[in-house]
Amino acid sequence: MLNFNSLANAVLEGYEITEGEAMQILECPNDKILDLLHSAYLIRKTYYGNKVKLNTIINTKSGACPENCGYCAQSRDSTNPIQKYRMMHKDTIVQGAEKAHQLHSGTYCIVASGRGPTTRELNQVTSAVKEIKEKYNLKICACLGILKPGQAEQLKEAGVDRYNHNINTSKNHHDNITTSHSYQDRVATVNKVKDIGISPCSGVIVGMKETKEDVIQMAIALKELNADSIPVNFLHAMERTLLEGTDELTPLYCLKVLCLFRFINPTKEIRVSGGREVNLRSLQPLGLYPANSIFIGDYLTTAGQEGTKDHQMLKDLGFEIDYEGSEIPI
Repeated sequence: MLNFNSLANAVLEGYEITEGEAMQILECPNDKILDLLHSAYLIRKTYYGNKVKLNTIINTKSGACPENCGYCAQSRDSTNPIQKYRMMHKDTIVQGAEKAHQLHSGTYCIVASGRGPTTRELNQVTSAVKEIKEKYNLKICACLGILKPGQAEQLKEAGVDRYNHNINTSKNHHDNITTSHSYQDRVATVNKVKDIGISPCSGVIVGMKETKEDVIQMAIALKELNADSIPVNFLHAMERTLLEGTDELTPLYCLKVLCLFRFINPTKEIRVSGGREVNLRSLQPLGLYPANSIFIGDYLTTAGQEGTKDHQMLKDLGFEIDYEGSEIPI
C-alpha cells in the first residue's frame, strides 16, 4: 500500500505524483483515511499553516441562462422554480460587500448567470467594484461567464483581483454535462484573464457521474492551467435538472477527493465549496485538513451553513481566519 506520508514529503520536495498514485489516493481504504488526511495536512500546513481563507458569494443575476449545464437550476433546460432576476443595482452589490466584510471574508465573489455579461451588466459590476475597493479591504473575484474582447481589461481596471471560470469536469466528460459551450471555451477564458494579470480561479463539480479517472484528470488540468484558487464543489443535485436524483458521493470519498487536489496542486488555495454541507455532513471539519478555504454563507441557488456555525467550526479546529494576510482571532 502507498505510504501517504512519504508521498507528501516527496511532493514538498517537488515531486509530481503519478496517475497511479492519484488513483490510490481516491481508493484509499476507509480505515486509512486519517493517515491520508494527516499526509495532505503536512502539505497544506507547509504553505498555509493553520489559516483558513473565507469567501462570500453574491448571485447578482439569477436564472434565464441560455446555457444547458445539466447540474444547474439556472439552465435553460431546468424547470426548477428558483428566483429569477436581472442584474442587481450597483448599490445592492455594494451592500453585499458590507455583509462579506462583517463575516471576515477576505474575498467577495460577484457572480452572474448567463453565457457572458452585456456591456450594461459589466458596467454595473465594475462601478460597484470601484466603490467596494474604496470602502473595504476585500479581494474581489468576478464570475460572469465567457468574456468578450476588452471585458477582462475593463474588470482589471476597475480593481477585480480574481476571475472565476470553472472547468467543472474533465475534458472527456464535458459533453455529457453541457453542449452549449466547449471545454476549450472555459480553458480559453481562464487563460485570457491570466494573460492580462488577473488571478485565475477555476474549479470542479464532483459527483456528476464521472469516473475516478475523470476526477484525476480534472486535478491535473487545473495544475496545467496554474489556477491560483481551486473551488472543489460536490454536486447538490437540484430538482428538475438533468442530474436530478444523482447521489453518488459519500463523506469519506469527498475527503479523498480534497486530498487528491492537495497532492496534485500543493501550493494552491483549495476551497471546499458548494455541496459541502449535504455531502461531507458531519465530516465537514475534516475537509479543512487538506483544504484551506471555504465559502461562508449561501451559494447561488442553495443555502449554506450559517456563518456563525462556520466560525465556530474553525474555532473548534484551532484554525485562524486569514483576512488579507492578517490573522483574525475567532
